[in-house]
Amino acid sequence: MAKLKTALLFLAVAATAHADWTIAAATTEGSRVGVQHRHVVLEDAETSESATVDLALFSTKSCTLRVIDQPTPPRNDLAHVMAQENCLAGVNGGYFDPDYAPIGLLIGDGKMIAPLQRARLITGVLAASPHGVRILRTREFSRKQKVNAALQCGPFLVDLGKHVRGLDDSHLARRTFAATGLNDRALLGVCSEISLAELANILATTPLAEDFKIQRALNLDGGSSSAFVCQVFDSATGTVALQFLACAHSAASDVAINFSMGNCTARMCMCWHCPIGSKSNQQARCCRSQMFISLFQLRHPN
Repeated sequence: MAKLKTALLFLAVAATAHADWTIAAATTEGSRVGVQHRHVVLEDAETSESATVDLALFSTKSCTLRVIDQPTPPRNDLAHVMAQENCLAGVNGGYFDPDYAPIGLLIGDGKMIAPLQRARLITGVLAASPHGVRILRTREFSRKQKVNAALQCGPFLVDLGKHVRGLDDSHLARRTFAATGLNDRALLGVCSEISLAELANILATTPLAEDFKIQRALNLDGGSSSAFVCQVFDSATGTVALQFLACAHSAASDVAINFSMGNCTARMCMCWHCPIGSKSNQQARCCRSQMFISLFQLRHPN
């Protein structure tokens, strides 16, 4: 019996082991309308691992989320669409199949584009309505709820302020995600190559932003689809001078890089796919759906 208890204790400890992430460096930049960009470099002293997270934080009282769907070519990159639609920040959206058909629920401007699906991976819905931004379990979503924008994705990363157990801890990839907290606050984010389990651990336990405790977080379509862009206010000139593009690949994720044209010179972000160390110039497909932060009054003037 003593041996059995020892074995069970060992298994319990092993199942809950995670890297002990600490913030090595962080910078914060704001915009004129309340969207805040936060760039955070994380380190695990024990393993010497590092990760970089970029966040676009906003209040759901002043801003909302929009889904921009691009069902047919030409499909523009994130920075182009953001400028065209006069949005403040954005990330790539949900999953799509080889024929560009959305996988899971997709609602844009209040119109159903693709229906809800029941699948093991896409376990959550990111939804925006005049009442705010919510992350819901698939079973919690109802079409009776009037939403202006929604996309189904997954897996769930954080629920009730705690990391979700059982997530994959071996496959490293770039990640994009959405999260909600208390006091009508929400965020869109991107992270350098990391496992789903460690991303969930970071979001649940590390204070990435002041007075923002993440209650729920949902994984979006990451990997080579990962893209993140946010307007930054230039206090020197008093204008929004550029769009901030966070490169999520490890080769350029240690330092935040500004691109006035919204393109990554390493051709690994936005719609460019070029594996590290490769000289290929093959252009990858732009995501069909993209999620943006826009001023609430622009979408709901009444």
